[in-house]
Amino acid sequence: MKFPFLALFLVAAYASAQTVQAEKSEDPIQIMVLGTHHFDNPGLDVVNMEADDVLATTRQRELEDLARRLLEFHPTAIAIEKLRHTESGRDSAFADFTPDDLSRDRNEIVQIGYRIAHLAGTDRVYAVDEHEGEIEYFPFERVQAFAARTGQEEVLTSMIEDIQAEAADMMRDQATTSIPDMLARQNYPGTIQQMHSDFYYGLLSLSDADDHAGAALNYGWFARNAEIFSNIIEVAEPGDRIIVVYGSGHNYWLRHFASETPGFKLVEPVPYLTD
Repeated sequence: MKFPFLALFLVAAYASAQTVQAEKSEDPIQIMVLGTHHFDNPGLDVVNMEADDVLATTRQRELEDLARRLLEFHPTAIAIEKLRHTESGRDSAFADFTPDDLSRDRNEIVQIGYRIAHLAGTDRVYAVDEHEGEIEYFPFERVQAFAARTGQEEVLTSMIEDIQAEAADMMRDQATTSIPDMLARQNYPGTIQQMHSDFYYGLLSLSDADDHAGAALNYGWFARNAEIFSNIIEVAEPGDRIIVVYGSGHNYWLRHFASETPGFKLVEPVPYLTD
């Protein structure tokens, strides 16, 4: 794309226009971003954590406890990591949800998002994800090619190994750690900041005059999350308290937008996850 920041500018302009209604409300719209690992082990990330079977009786009790804790936030809507297919943004699949689905579907969308919406008595479940845009959202192969061309494979490998070590620690901890406690660990602000800086901002060094590969991945990732949050803005209503259930890799930017967008307020999930 000749003007890679044009799409970001348009997203920002659109989001700004959409905040006007939110600003008319005396109270800001509250956004709780709950970053999570993927319960059904889809293997779609650069580094993947192999989760315990959340259908096991013990894990189901922990998820019930998690839902009870998060209901204290009094959510009015849930936003999930699922492609938006409708103009309204509503997730049509939620209309068919029954509690029986909790005994057979491992996906965190169902186990956390649908569970909480059902218990909260709201049908406002929104699919807000974006996978394709005017720029490439996550050009990791470009970064790999750059590292290979410039002899910096070890730099990239070291970054990935650090993430793998963290994932391995979490997998080991599963045996003695409840789901609420594991999610608390993933959602501590300091942990989120460090993980984002070490990996994403670390990639900025993988750049030269011929190919700003690391920068391209950073602005692509920013773009995807900006569009996700613009979808949240569009469906938000005055007085809303929205829980955003998303892969923890999105935590940094979604929290940023919730904190910095006029008319919105970030609510920390950790106090709800810990006693």
